[in-house]
Amino acid sequence: MNINMTLIGQTIAFAIFVWFCIKYVWPPISSALHERQKKIADGLDAASRASRDLELAQEQAAQTLRDSKEQASQILEQAHKRSSQMVEEARDQARAEGERLVASARSEIEQEINRAKEELRAQVSTLAVAGAERVLEASIDEKAHRKLLDKLAAEL
Repeated sequence: MNINMTLIGQTIAFAIFVWFCIKYVWPPISSALHERQKKIADGLDAASRASRDLELAQEQAAQTLRDSKEQASQILEQAHKRSSQMVEEARDQARAEGERLVASARSEIEQEINRAKEELRAQVSTLAVAGAERVLEASIDEKAHRKLLDKLAAEL
């Protein structure tokens, strides 16, 4: 066998093999590589979008937390103001109730004083009549001299 013929035969076989690979083997491999490359690019895009979404979500969560803390602070401040207001109202009511009780007590004391004065006047008039009876040693008609005794009791 001649080396040139063998070399030409091998070259033709190789050329047929290359043509066969380019025609039937390379397109599925190439499409698989392109598909895989597209999947990887889509995955990287999705990862970067997810990363941005995560950052946005974290910023929103932080903002919501700040807003919630501020709202809680305002609610606490309002509660403190309301409790102070309620304490002041209770003090005012207690003060008013105390003043009313003092006024009522003063009114009762005045009534007691007036009753005591009336009682004393009655006792003084009785004592005056008794004293006048003893001085005159005669009985004084109480009915006849009632005006005089009332006037005397009023002066005392």
